Amino acid sequence: MKKILSFNVNEERMPFIESWAKEHNVIVDCLPDYLTMENVDAVNGYDGITVAMVGKFDSNLYPELQKRGIKQVAQRTAGYENFDLEEASKYGIIISNVPTYSPESIAEYTLLLALQMVRKSHLLDEKVAQRDFRWLPDIRARVIQNMTVSIIGVGHIGVLVAKLFKGFGATVIGYDPYPKEGLEDILTYCDSVEEAVRQSDIVSLHMPAFDSNYHLFDKDMFEIMKDDAYLINCGRGTLVNTPDLIEAVNSGKIAGAALDVYEKEAPYVPGNFSSDDEIEDKVFLELLNNPNIIFYHHCAYYTDVSIKNMTQFALDAALSVIETGDTSYRVN
Repeated sequence: MKKILSFNVNEERMPFIESWAKEHNVIVDCLPDYLTMENVDAVNGYDGITVAMVGKFDSNLYPELQKRGIKQVAQRTAGYENFDLEEASKYGIIISNVPTYSPESIAEYTLLLALQMVRKSHLLDEKVAQRDFRWLPDIRARVIQNMTVSIIGVGHIGVLVAKLFKGFGATVIGYDPYPKEGLEDILTYCDSVEEAVRQSDIVSLHMPAFDSNYHLFDKDMFEIMKDDAYLINCGRGTLVNTPDLIEAVNSGKIAGAALDVYEKEAPYVPGNFSSDDEIEDKVFLELLNNPNIIFYHHCAYYTDVSIKNMTQFALDAALSVIETGDTSYRVN
């Protein structure tokens, strides 16, 4: 019987793993830890592995996996920038991801963040907590129907985000280096990110991480945004230069931001910290304590559908490589 070892697995994934294992007649064992050089011997005797890497994957593991007969690493998320794909290929290791596990989950979350900023829900919560029930200009909101929303990265998620904003009556524009046909009723494509950003009241990021878009949203990009515009990032943390964002918000260059990701979140997310004293990253602390920036800890994906699909699609990829030598989820 084939055997797969899944790393960094918690209890909530176990029912999905057990049902998949039973259906496919495969033994799937689980460990709570990340795969490292210290525990690589755990893969001995297994045919494949799945992981959920948040930080960088140690490339020294590739030759060690090869020695132990492992031919693939199935990442349980969409992001694979954690892996040195060239180095993996050098040792015959196939890296796979789960490119779409529930785009609806992230699209709905994006709309939630937009509504929170536009309707100033955080400020409303503070006012109610203070028993301040007055109607004053600082809580007066705008209407999304009268706004222009730009979708930067019109992939599976971006298309759904565009449809949701279109349903609110917003003017929706977008940028993608590979424009899709048939979306004319939903959005209008712009020729550049800058062209889209200049027109937008809300800028929503849904791009994967590449060297070419590292810190795409920096001081120069914020300078061309409207002064009352909002930024949403449910894409990748590396898309945004965080110190530049904080400066843009503090100076009033943009109205605010809502972030599901932070480029240096790996030491903290997921994690539980009882006070700011336990967080050493000063930029992260400044972000967390900024009244005009909403940060949630990479939760856009976190629904029951996503957890099931991420878990089982990664196992599908691992089994495919074991049985056929390849997988349609391959990224290298």
